[in-house]
Order: sequence, then C-alpha cells, then structure tokens
Amino acid sequence: MANARQVRALLESYAEGDSERFLAVAMQVAAHEARSGHGQLATELKELIDKARAREAGVQAAEADGKVLRLHQPQGELSALLSLAYPTTRLSEMVLAEEVRERLKRVLTEQRQQARLREHGLVPRHKLLLVGPPGSGKTMTAAALAGELNIGLFTIQLDGVITRFLGETAAKLRIVFDALDKTRGVYLFDEFDAIGGKRGATNDIGEARRILNSFLQFIDQDTSDSIIIAATNHPELLDRALYRRFDDVIEYDLPSPELTRQLIENRLASFPVQNLDWKALQRHTTGLNCADLVRACDEAAKEFVLSDSQQMTTDMLLKTLKERKAAHARAT
Repeated sequence: MANARQVRALLESYAEGDSERFLAVAMQVAAHEARSGHGQLATELKELIDKARAREAGVQAAEADGKVLRLHQPQGELSALLSLAYPTTRLSEMVLAEEVRERLKRVLTEQRQQARLREHGLVPRHKLLLVGPPGSGKTMTAAALAGELNIGLFTIQLDGVITRFLGETAAKLRIVFDALDKTRGVYLFDEFDAIGGKRGATNDIGEARRILNSFLQFIDQDTSDSIIIAATNHPELLDRALYRRFDDVIEYDLPSPELTRQLIENRLASFPVQNLDWKALQRHTTGLNCADLVRACDEAAKEFVLSDSQQMTTDMLLKTLKERKAAHARAT
C-alpha cells in the first residue's frame, strides 16, 4: 500500500487542487504495488488513473477553449530550480531520422506499459541522454514526450542550481531529484555539459567534480517514474562515466535533404507551395538545422501573406534561407 510520504503527497496535492500531481503520485502507488507483486491491484489502480486523466483532459480542453490556462508552477525553493509547462507537442509533428523516431517510440511504449513491465521486475526506459548540434530537436523531443504522456515538462534552471558556494549546488540537485521522485514528469537538464563536464579537465576545480559526483550518485539511486532527459550540444565535454548511467543515448544530426523537404512541406502545409523549385532550395539548406528551417519558413509565410500573392514563390523562401545562412556566417 501507499507509504506515509505518498499519502502526504496525495493529501497536499488534493488540498492545493493540483490534479496532475495527485494522479502522478497515484501512479507511483500503482507502480509500487506492481513491484510488490500485487499485479491485479496495480492494474485496477492504473485503470482508475487512466479514467481520471481522460476526464481531466476533457476539462483542460474546455478551459483551453475559454482561453484559460491552468498551470501549477513549482512553489518555494523549487520555483528557482524548475519551470513547468504542459506541452501539446506530439511526436508525429517532429521531422526526425527514422532511427531516432523508432527509439523515441520505444520509450513511449515502455512508459505507457510500465505497470506491465514492473510486474516482471523490469524498469521502463526513463533516463535519456540527447546529443547533437543546436536546433536539431532535442528540447522539442522533451516537449513531445511530455505531450504524448500528458504529463508536465519540468525544465531545470541551471542558473538557480549552479552556485559558487561550496556544496550548495549538490544540495540543490538533491532537491530536484526529490521533486522528480514525488511528482511524475519529464525533467529536462538542458546544456547538460555545465553539470556533466569531464573530471580531470584542465579547467576542472574541486567543486565541479563534487557536482558531477553528486549527479552520478543521484541518478544511480533514482527509482522514480519520471523521465530524466539530459541534452547537450557538446558530447565531447561530458565525463565518460555518465554514458552508462542512461538507458539510451540518442544522437541527433542536421536534417538530410529528404527530411529538409519534409519539414518545409509540413511547416508550409497551409500555403500554396506546389510550384517550389526544390533543387534550387536544396543548395541553400545545407548546414541549416531544424530551428533555422522553421524560422525561414515562418518568415517566408509572413512575406507571402503580406504580399497578397496567389502562390508562394521559390524566391520568397530562398530569401529567408539565405538570411539564416548569413546569420550563421556572422556567428562563426
């Protein structure tokens, strides 16, 4: 049955009107029962939670229609360490390499069937390391996983976690890991190399080693139902000991020509783009990441709307693509 801490969390979330936290704790109770060999009870609890989530989703949809957005932001000390959002992003909206998509689908399948896995002593994938260049979809992946599972996306605020005072960062990391144990969600450590840098590097200091050692300890001890995502643009800076702590290391890259065309077509699906010269466009998309392509498409769409044209032209999109490439050249 539920332990005293879980009962307290249930009562606190009920008193605060935080239904998402209430259901997340209830899911933890169901998972505990599954691990204890009480499969029938775990299944019954899961069915009740699914019904409650479906009802809650209906309420949230009604509130969205009325332009009401209900978010239960972290309170107290957590408010400086975590920011919370409830994304509506779905995996189907992302343009991804097929291997990456299949690995993310596997994570979702295991998360949705976690009670079934735990009945057999198995743990679903929930610790992911995402590596790849900026703008390749790592942060959006965290949002999509949260959206698919209808749970909150908690982004760790590194400026609140990392301090210059001896031992304080490790203490704040403990607070974050206590939170992800109490409240199920997707917890995103973006720019993770700030925490997971190599020990023994030339610029290494004692406190940096303590921070990494603390993170390794916390992630080793984690038995929560939350999904932990660490994302970095610089995998070469990470300490090698980190890699084996994650259930999956997923590598992102710049989009291929095929994915680039798919992304542009998806982004401009509501505009007339049938006559675009894809060969001409391809010459100017090389080296651009997904975020650059999205921005170029949006700028071209605005120009199309304001021009009162009947057809989006290749020149409109070429112009915005060249602007994005020029911005890259200035940055480097």
